[in-house]
Amino acid sequence: MSNLDLKPAPAVCGQQAVTGPVQELLTGRQVPLGESTVVRRLLPNLGRRMVGAWCFVDHYGPDDIADEPGMQVPPHPHMGLQTVSWLHEGSILHRDSLGSLQTVRPRELGLMTSGRAIAHSEESPRDHARLLHGAQLWVALPDAYRHTAPSFEHHPELPVVTADGLAAHLILGTLDDATSPGTTYTPITGADLTLREGAAHRLPVEEGFEYAVLAMSGSAEIDGVPVEPGSILYLGCGRRELSVRARTDAAVLLLGGEPFEERLVMWWNFIGRSGDEIVQARSDWEKGSRFGEVHGFDGARLPAPELPDIPLKVRGRER
Repeated sequence: MSNLDLKPAPAVCGQQAVTGPVQELLTGRQVPLGESTVVRRLLPNLGRRMVGAWCFVDHYGPDDIADEPGMQVPPHPHMGLQTVSWLHEGSILHRDSLGSLQTVRPRELGLMTSGRAIAHSEESPRDHARLLHGAQLWVALPDAYRHTAPSFEHHPELPVVTADGLAAHLILGTLDDATSPGTTYTPITGADLTLREGAAHRLPVEEGFEYAVLAMSGSAEIDGVPVEPGSILYLGCGRRELSVRARTDAAVLLLGGEPFEERLVMWWNFIGRSGDEIVQARSDWEKGSRFGEVHGFDGARLPAPELPDIPLKVRGRER
């Protein structure tokens, strides 16, 4: 998915001292995406830029798109990151410049590694379901892997950890000895927790990871804090277990990972290590080089927004 802001601000990320156990409840901002989709952007946030290597989180829906085109994101570029497409309702047709053509359905993993350069589009199929509900997430690639060859993975079946009133689909990484088949490049965890009303559990987590929980639907308490859709609860590091309780039937995404220590800059759909890299990537996209072509999308590709008047600088992670 693309960042469609016409004037995207450079996001300062990376290299912050480890944060102990905290409870920071953050709300998202409304951002239009394509013709008929509005998302809640939860990362980057004024209060928190990253959670481990997770650096971008959009939550959308549930939207009634029965009489709408649904998601229509034209071909656009990425570099230096992975995208994770995750649905609870509806379906998304993914196309990319490698020639991939794949429909992603609820609780299937669509994982694209941009590496040095890729382009893709995302759209609701012509014959689509009435409702669309999901999340789009980005993972920053560490320096050692950010120039790797681009790739796309589709995993229709994922490991599921179950307990009384709980089902946890492993999106990325490991939870309670279950491991996702999705390729990872940093120590990371992503899990979709479906909870029945009244379910209460203590999940094992990594003490050295920082975590956040994104509320997708229903009402739940995480570490004793009520979370509702449209919010994300940042929890910091230092826990060995995390309490979850469903006040109603609910679904949340657990995101975590080893704190990302590298300095980087994120602008539009690019992650780099210098302002010059970002400027070059934008120029390459506008010239039609490097990122390849996406075939089959009914429409023009997305033009890059103008660069800001100030130089893009790499800094440590700041709040």
